[in-house]
Amino acid sequence: MFEDAALTAFELAFSEDGTRVRRSLGASWGTRFEAVAPVREFSWHKDGRGFAGWYYSATVRDHVGYESWLERDRLILLDRDPRVAAIGSQPFWLHWNDGTRKRRHAPDYFVRLSDGRARVVDVRAEDEVDEATGEAFAATHEACRAVGWEFEWVGRPEPVFMANVRWLSRYRRARCGRPTAVAERLLEVFREPMGLWDGAGLVGERLQVLPVLFHLLWSGALGTDLVGRLMETDSLVWTEGSGWAA
Repeated sequence: MFEDAALTAFELAFSEDGTRVRRSLGASWGTRFEAVAPVREFSWHKDGRGFAGWYYSATVRDHVGYESWLERDRLILLDRDPRVAAIGSQPFWLHWNDGTRKRRHAPDYFVRLSDGRARVVDVRAEDEVDEATGEAFAATHEACRAVGWEFEWVGRPEPVFMANVRWLSRYRRARCGRPTAVAERLLEVFREPMGLWDGAGLVGERLQVLPVLFHLLWSGALGTDLVGRLMETDSLVWTEGSGWAA
C-alpha cells in the first residue's frame, strides 16, 4: 500500500510532451520517467566544478546526459548492467516542505529495470555529502518508498574496476561483437581459461579479433578479473558458464 501522506506531501515537476507540469507524487508516479526530457540543461562552465556531457548508452540506444565524471562513470556501470532496461537523467524536480522552508531536488537518474521495477539513483562522492545533500537524499528515499521505487545513493566506484570497465565501454556497441563467427570462436577458445593475447591469436588476426573480445567482456559473455589489476595482454580470460571462475 502506498503511504498516503507522502503522496500529497511531495510533488514532481517534469516535462510532458514539451510542457513543464507539476503534480503530486500520487498523481504522477506512473509516468515513464525513464523517457522524459531532463529538467535542466547539461552545460559546462569554465569556472564550474562539474564537467557535463552526453554519453551514448548501448542500452537506451541514445545519448544520456551527465553533470560530472562521477555521473558519467555511473552511467557506464548502469549501461553494462543486464538488469537495466532504460535510463533517464535529471527526470524530475522533487518538491517538498521540510517544516521550515520549501525544498527541491533533481535526482541524477531514473532507471527502469527489466522486470518493470523503478530505481532512482543519486550520485555523489561520500566526502561531498553535506547536511543539505543528506537531507535531500533522505527526502528522495522517503518519496521513493511511498510509491514502491527503489532509491540508491552511490559514490565513487572502486578505481581499478572502473578503469577496466571504462576501457571496455569503448566496445559497448553491438557492431563491435561482429562478425558473429569470431565471437563464437572466442567463446569456444576461452572455454579453457588462457591469457587474453594468446587466446585472441588462436582465433585470427588480433586487430580484428580484439574488438570482438572486448565486446564479449563488456557484455559478460567472457569473464576476467576486473578488480585485481588493470587488464593486460596476459590477463586470464574465460567463457562465462563454462564452469570456471576466478
